[in-house]
Amino acid sequence: MTTMLWLTILAILVLLALSGFFSGSETALTAASRARMHQLEKSGDQKASIVSRLIQVRERLIGALLLGNNLVNILASALATSLFIQLFGEAGVVYATLVMTALVLIFAEVLPKTWAISAPDEFARAVAPFVRVVVAVFAPITAGVTLLVNLLLKLFGIDTSRSGLTPHEELRGAVDLHHKEGSLVKADRDRLGGLLDLHELEVSDVMVHRTKMMALNLDDGNEELVREVIASPFTRLPLWQDNQDNIVGILHAKDLLRALDAHEGDADSLDLKTITTEPWFVPDTTPLQSQLNAFLKRKSHFALVVDEYGEVQGLVTLEDILEEIVGEIADEHDVDVKGVQILTDGSINVDGSVPIRDLNRAMDWDLPDEEATTIAGLVIHDARMIPDEGQAFNFHGFRFLVVRKDRNRIIQLRILPLVQA
Repeated sequence: MTTMLWLTILAILVLLALSGFFSGSETALTAASRARMHQLEKSGDQKASIVSRLIQVRERLIGALLLGNNLVNILASALATSLFIQLFGEAGVVYATLVMTALVLIFAEVLPKTWAISAPDEFARAVAPFVRVVVAVFAPITAGVTLLVNLLLKLFGIDTSRSGLTPHEELRGAVDLHHKEGSLVKADRDRLGGLLDLHELEVSDVMVHRTKMMALNLDDGNEELVREVIASPFTRLPLWQDNQDNIVGILHAKDLLRALDAHEGDADSLDLKTITTEPWFVPDTTPLQSQLNAFLKRKSHFALVVDEYGEVQGLVTLEDILEEIVGEIADEHDVDVKGVQILTDGSINVDGSVPIRDLNRAMDWDLPDEEATTIAGLVIHDARMIPDEGQAFNFHGFRFLVVRKDRNRIIQLRILPLVQA
């Protein structure tokens, strides 16, 4: 009788240890970083390779671990009940329930799961070879259980085949979470966020609008054109003839200087059309990621943007796209016009042409940029009208005051968060 008693106790302890193994394995393999496992697998780590394969069959993995966990827990509880009934009679059922609840909660649930979540990658790699065997053994049962569960869920109209977050959404969420927790500074979050947002933006969102585009008139004469190129802060300039929509070429400042040197500085002897490059026109709806790939493929830095009617709307450069990732890129020849001025009362003076994305990045705001590109466009869109000077509107948690206007264009706005208004 004493031998059977100790064997039963030993069996219960072994089953509790197995329950802790299943619980910890479930937590670790669920929380393990797929990206890190992939990187370790590429470096030749066999255990990481096993983890990656297990994560790919997540339903079978979870089903096998839950099956094993419930099996050992129920068996351990049954043995404990039998043991306590022998020791204490009918009251042993109550004692067994209390004791097993405490033991399972502490040693089979909280302790192993806390251990696993503290180092999920290392824990997952340690248990993966054993879990692989468990998944293989329980495969027929888990397959049947999964089929039954899916059928039951379909009866309630629940579709289990729908995918969750896209990879971009997962990365965006991870970046925002790390920034919120303080492990990622704002500048790094903005760079990573800008890179992830490229596929959502179009060329029209970052282009230099035609009203701000510097272009040269070929009919002005060579000497005047040379002076304008030298005075310009830009390296590449569009050339037009007859009317501003008739772009005949792109003039590169270096090509002009080489040509001047070859003609001993005689500007009148130059044929500018021979040193210009053919203009490259791209639709304004081109995704920014596609345009970046096109720039790299063509080894070009400059393109003119046209609308659906073929009219020139502006220009886009490789630098414009890179600035969406790394922020404003300035050199010693750039004209420093930020268009944002923070006032002492907490309000902000903003030029109407400032892009919403740039303002969000600078002020860490979250103004919508789906319907408009500039801050003036946002006010006009939400107001459903062209406002007059002095008019104020409350949108998206901010007060927008029209400070200055030129005909139908909003030149300057004053923005104040409503919590300060």
